Amino acid sequence: MKFSELWLREWVNPNIDTNKLCEQLTMLGLEVENVSSVSSFFHGVVSGEIVECKEKLDCHKIKFTKVNIGNGKILNIMCNADNCRLGLKVVVAPIKTILPKQKEVQQINFYEYVSEGIICSLSTLGLSDKEDQFIIELPHDVSIGKDIYNYLKLNDNIIEVNITPNRADCLSIMGIARDLAALNCLPFENLINNPISPKINDDLLIYIHEPKACPQYLSRIIKDINVNISTPFWIKERLRRCGIASVNVVIDINNYVLIEIGQPIFAFDLDCIDSYLAVRMAKDNEILILNNGKKIHLNNTVLVISDKNKVLSIAGVCNDLRSTIHDSTRDILLECAYFNPLSVINNIRYCNLHTDTSHRYERGIDYKLQYKAIEYVTKLLMEICKGKAGPIIDKTYDRLFHKSKLVIDLHRKKLNRLIGYKISDSQVNDTLTRLGFNIHKEIDKWKVIVPSWRVDILIEEDLLEEIIRIFGYYNIPNVPIKTNLKIIAPSKGMVLLKRIKNFLVNMGYHEVITYSFVNPKIQKILHPNKHAVPIMNPISKDMSVMRLSLRTGLLNILHYNQNYQQNRLRLFENGYCFIPDKTAEFGIRQELMLSGILNGNISKDHWDKTNKLADFYDLKGDLESLFELSNHIEDINFFSRSISALHPGKSAVIYLNDKEIGYIGEIHPDLQKRLKIKNEIVIFELMCNELINSKHIRIQEISRFPANRRDISIIVNEQIPAANVITLCKKIGINQLVGINLLDVYRGKDIAKGYKSLTISLILQDTKRTLKEEEIAIIVNRYIMALKERFQVTLRN
Repeated sequence: MKFSELWLREWVNPNIDTNKLCEQLTMLGLEVENVSSVSSFFHGVVSGEIVECKEKLDCHKIKFTKVNIGNGKILNIMCNADNCRLGLKVVVAPIKTILPKQKEVQQINFYEYVSEGIICSLSTLGLSDKEDQFIIELPHDVSIGKDIYNYLKLNDNIIEVNITPNRADCLSIMGIARDLAALNCLPFENLINNPISPKINDDLLIYIHEPKACPQYLSRIIKDINVNISTPFWIKERLRRCGIASVNVVIDINNYVLIEIGQPIFAFDLDCIDSYLAVRMAKDNEILILNNGKKIHLNNTVLVISDKNKVLSIAGVCNDLRSTIHDSTRDILLECAYFNPLSVINNIRYCNLHTDTSHRYERGIDYKLQYKAIEYVTKLLMEICKGKAGPIIDKTYDRLFHKSKLVIDLHRKKLNRLIGYKISDSQVNDTLTRLGFNIHKEIDKWKVIVPSWRVDILIEEDLLEEIIRIFGYYNIPNVPIKTNLKIIAPSKGMVLLKRIKNFLVNMGYHEVITYSFVNPKIQKILHPNKHAVPIMNPISKDMSVMRLSLRTGLLNILHYNQNYQQNRLRLFENGYCFIPDKTAEFGIRQELMLSGILNGNISKDHWDKTNKLADFYDLKGDLESLFELSNHIEDINFFSRSISALHPGKSAVIYLNDKEIGYIGEIHPDLQKRLKIKNEIVIFELMCNELINSKHIRIQEISRFPANRRDISIIVNEQIPAANVITLCKKIGINQLVGINLLDVYRGKDIAKGYKSLTISLILQDTKRTLKEEEIAIIVNRYIMALKERFQVTLRN
């Protein structure tokens, strides 16, 4: 929010400079983001009056004027502004005047005409970055020869503060001034309600069909106003310093009140309202036309203001073009309402519109400000535009609107404990009172009544924050912490998980952290048969569901890095996935997962090495090393299986004993092309809780006797996984078996169709003696007989 420092000081004026003022605002929680001067310094610029204004036929648009600047001085000045006219009070820079950026005004000779100065626009004085076609029009009552720098109060600063979403009360000059007054122990007066006596009795039927969304709707008819009168310069200038452009006098006054006290006001052209006014939900396919001509098609979830035949405005957001104030408007209807913030938020999201008014409504406004605001706007309109005001038309639902005052108990013990310092009772009383709270002191606590403008104060901790905010964090003395800290040893599982992650880093992988919210379209491609958990209020459409696996985020990161010419990537992530499960709490099961991805060359480029692209077996080798680290390698098996989004011939599920704990595979080539990712992508995903379950480690003495290796080549049915063969061999129970490996898989010549050849290596070793050849032959024969019995294998010649 931007505002003028001088405007703020009209409400409360502490005896401090601008730097200290900004420091105080920041300490109050209103972070100052920028401070800038209204204008660069200039001098010699004065007010004047155009006493003669002529045009020559051969000089297109150039007007030759005589301007009275006082003290008997009348200057000849050429001007090409569209609004230059006789009798206008203007800003004049005579010859040798120093303008912003050290620009000195020079005499200009144009044929026989001599121009002795400049009639200034806003850009001439450095008040606008845009080149203006219009000169500044001063009020008619300004005296001639007045110094403009002082008259326009250009010794002002524009302060920009970042208002947090909870401090809706500070989206106005009045709200910020209230906090400053409390901090500096200065008096503060809220806006006084000065009722305007009605001059006419005109009324309009108002129907509230949605009282929960709009529990109070105030309106007033004002007739015979002059909307073509120029907005007073002081209003336009204050709005300009707040970053708001002038539109017309009625809208400018509404915006002025919005900035000053924080209550949105809308104005309708009364002649555009047919029969009555209604606050209701829109009908499907009703249309609202914006000021730029764009049409918004509404539905029955949007709260609108309408008449008998058409929508006049989207509640709390914007007016329809057909009902807004025009040059021909003579009679208006003012609207000053309290809308439920949730209704306005819904309107903003549906229409994708965000305005200054909706910004305040969605955060919550003071529910006692509406009467004061409509009277204040009426007063300004009567003073500037004249006209005749009618009575206030009040549609208030007392049961819904007149809320019971929120009373919060503030306990002395809790105040001392959370702040860590005892603030005296008198300071607590004084602080809360200055902030507008009503308090009643009891023995060990205060009964605190929350003011209507503090919609963010709901619990006791909120009151503690208010007290310390005004008391000053810097006023609390530094005290060493006195407590008994207990060091809790991490679980074995978490220690193992950290070791696994360190292992992956040492293997050249980079850990990434991605959002749990993912793109539903991409996730549906990766998991076509699964339903994701939707998010009620997503950040964007591309982040509207919870992730079912980590591969969605990893593929996004991979694509992002490839766009930055990173063509060798090893990534992993550890995090939770969210699986719909009716048996779980809240219907969602959280699964801790570990996932990794390989893409590009196996090693970095080297002049003496021929590189190759990473494939399925490279990643499988890394995983086997990981399982050795976790002491699970003996219990792990890989089984070929088709998995959604993976290559059907290059994917496998991973089993720990008899439980499936993950998968490994290459991303399907079609999906790779759709994602626009170069080179094959190999990925794995594991269930962490199964992986990090601690396993009892059996330690035994290393045998000093020689080991013996025997290879068995068998022919087995193609449908039997090699892992099943290895598992059976392990289960036979030969104590001398210390190692078993699959050496070779062969299909082709001399092997019948539907069969494959497996070569298995057996490592045999005894701990007490050297095995004899006869003993080894008996052991090998036991393995062969077991395989023949279970899988009907035959020995390969």
